[in-house]
Amino acid sequence: MNIINKVTIRHLKENKRRSLVTVIGVIISVAMITAVATLGFSFLDLLIRQEIAQNGEWHVQYKDVSLNQLKEIEKDSDTKTVALSSTGYAALEESHNEYKPYLFFKNYNKIGMEQFPIKVSAGRLPQNEHEIAISEAIRSNAKVNYKIGDKLTVDIGERFHKLEGTTLAQKDPLQRDGDKVLEELKPTQTRELTIVGTITPPSWEPAWSPGYTVIGYVDETSLSKNQSVDANVVLTKVKGSLFDHAKTLAKKHGIKKVNFNSELLRYYGVTNNDSLRMTLFSLSGIIMGVIIIGSVALIYNAFGISVSERARHLGMLSSVGATKKQKRNSVFFEGAVIGAISIPIGILAGLVGIGVTFVFINTFIHDALNVSEKLELVVTPASILIACGISILTIFISTYIPAQKASKISAIDAIRQTQDIKLSGKTVKTSKLVRKIFGLEAEIGLKNVKRNKKRYLATVFSLVISIVLFLSVSYFTDNLKKSLEMTQDELKYDIQLSGSVLEKEELASFTKLDYVTKSTIMEVAQVETLIKTEDLPALLKKQIQENDAALEDGKYPYYVVLNGLDQESFNEYAESIGVSAGDFTRQDTPTAIVVDQISYQDPATGKYIETNSIESKVGSKIDLLALPPGDSEEEEQPKREFVSTVEIGALTDQVPVGVHSASLGGVNLVVPETTIEQLGIDPKQVYSYVYLNSSDPMATQAAIEDMNNTSIHVYNVYQRRQQDEQMIMLMSVFTYGFITLISFISIANIFNTISTSISLRKREFAMLRSVGMTPKGFNKMIHYESIFYGVKALSYGLPLSVLIMFGIHRSLGNTFEYGFSLPWMNILFVIVVIFLIVGSAMLYSISKIRKENIIDGLKQENI
Repeated sequence: MNIINKVTIRHLKENKRRSLVTVIGVIISVAMITAVATLGFSFLDLLIRQEIAQNGEWHVQYKDVSLNQLKEIEKDSDTKTVALSSTGYAALEESHNEYKPYLFFKNYNKIGMEQFPIKVSAGRLPQNEHEIAISEAIRSNAKVNYKIGDKLTVDIGERFHKLEGTTLAQKDPLQRDGDKVLEELKPTQTRELTIVGTITPPSWEPAWSPGYTVIGYVDETSLSKNQSVDANVVLTKVKGSLFDHAKTLAKKHGIKKVNFNSELLRYYGVTNNDSLRMTLFSLSGIIMGVIIIGSVALIYNAFGISVSERARHLGMLSSVGATKKQKRNSVFFEGAVIGAISIPIGILAGLVGIGVTFVFINTFIHDALNVSEKLELVVTPASILIACGISILTIFISTYIPAQKASKISAIDAIRQTQDIKLSGKTVKTSKLVRKIFGLEAEIGLKNVKRNKKRYLATVFSLVISIVLFLSVSYFTDNLKKSLEMTQDELKYDIQLSGSVLEKEELASFTKLDYVTKSTIMEVAQVETLIKTEDLPALLKKQIQENDAALEDGKYPYYVVLNGLDQESFNEYAESIGVSAGDFTRQDTPTAIVVDQISYQDPATGKYIETNSIESKVGSKIDLLALPPGDSEEEEQPKREFVSTVEIGALTDQVPVGVHSASLGGVNLVVPETTIEQLGIDPKQVYSYVYLNSSDPMATQAAIEDMNNTSIHVYNVYQRRQQDEQMIMLMSVFTYGFITLISFISIANIFNTISTSISLRKREFAMLRSVGMTPKGFNKMIHYESIFYGVKALSYGLPLSVLIMFGIHRSLGNTFEYGFSLPWMNILFVIVVIFLIVGSAMLYSISKIRKENIIDGLKQENI
């Protein structure tokens, strides 16, 4: 090791605190880069395993191959394994499910049974052509009680569409027109089979498929020359040339059709049209870009400060013959030392961190992504090399400018220490108002901030990055939640029950089922009304003008949905919006709560829009109208009959459980159930619904279905809502984890910059104390410096964040339309935290030099 490098090592040891902060910052940035790279590879691995679990492992499928063609496929150099399969249908005449009248035979050889997702629930899989394993759904759904050991004689063939003459597959539902079946089964062989096991219904079989799966056996040794099977090939290596190679092989040996497992291959990155892979790596690239920017800000600042501290001894080395190259390499060597320590630790920390994250998110990833597999930590040479390469590049970029600066330090300038701060009176000029309002200490603090702009801007930059990242990510997450609420149509229940003929006693029985925690019984009727133009929302007025819509006597026709809640539910709803339920049960004048805010999907643009439904006031009256039986709404001037008048008792933007938001030109009225009868609505036009919240929605649904009431329709929204919420939770884990780590880098940068800056100003502080600055005044000056840092960072960070948030709002505006509003609580939180960070860094640094002797401080030199 040469003398320059020895001096560099000594300098790092003497400045342990700054060296440690720099090492920690680099470790965090390397850990984040490693985590992002590992996440990308691990997520692709999850998608590959999930696809294999659902549809089996195969890359190329050669359809209807003969025995000779099969031998050629097996001899091909790219072929690793070949799974044979064949399909067919047989009638299941005993089936109680009229939409699934078939047995669907899926036959495999031994390799195929290993490569395709078949789960045995009892018995075993077939081992010869005379054995089969049947799906459990045959007993549970078709109500046919086959047992292991039973023998079947079946006619197996193919399904054909009677009118089109096309062959039908398992993905095609039973072809029907009302009660008429539009398909037929054409048997090609008769077989006697023995049931040797049962399997769980396979994931590749959609719910609407017409056949229950039966697993049979293909014996390749007994294939006749006229018999054909499908060859499902797993390749030795997945590469882009596989498409041309497979087509060439098929053409050479007369194979008529070749299929590719595009869903699986796209995750290997060998398909031309792969938006998912591109999106994943683009997102990873963007995240890494932000990490590199934050990391460079920290590391560059650390090395810049290191050069400032070492300026004098670099100048002395220059005076005794050190070349520019030696001084430059001194800084590069410092970066190499820090990298050698930080990169291995950072990679290990990143792998451990993302591994712990996987353990956490695997608890709910099944519901969030609708997958059965779990995220596993996949460490590849590529991911490690990417992390190392980007980390080395980051350190090199961070050290390059300080290294160039170090090479240019002359002996005279270094000894005089004039190279860091070159000022004129104009540079540090401050407003007279600062001294008048805040005092001399504030003016000195502001001048101190202006003296060394590089450190000042580095600190402000770190603060701005933290502000922008936190506000933009939190705004994005909050808006996704808002968008989710709009798409869910206020689905605040778990199960909806509806039926054409339901008595009130029957409805009440559902509310007493096990696990039901809350219930609402609702009677719904739809009528019409005419609204004055001055009471229409601005958006509707605009549409009327653009479309030149016809008005009736200067009024616009609205549809009105009357929602009659059971008394207990209405009382709770009225209390939640701050009105008395008793005001709406008077018998003289029917009174209703009007939901005056709506969110709906515009059918023309596909956007979700949030706006007012009606511009009216409490006390106004709405005349309810209905079309007489036999009249049509499509008539130019429909003859509506007056039904009743309702007074507006309250206006609210809250909807009760089960009420769906109206669209533009409609309004929801919420009333007690007794008011529906009072209004004189035709009972035939009133529909009943029950909305249930349950501690175990799946068990509640099962209990309802066990009642075997064919007039009840059950709609379980719990699963849909859970999946959406879990997706937001999954996204929040990554986004907030990411922003937390970036904030750690920024905070480390701020502490490093401020504390080092304070250490380098010991002589200045000693001089101020020597001319009479009291401890109180000294603290006051430091406090004002903290305020100036915070105000400057906020003055840049907040406007930039608002622009980014508005950009996010506009991008979501392609699908959702609602007003732009600032997240004031998040902004307030950021303001408080920024001043806490800067203030803490200042106080921490000052506490180390406050008790220093003035004489020692004046003698202090930065070597």
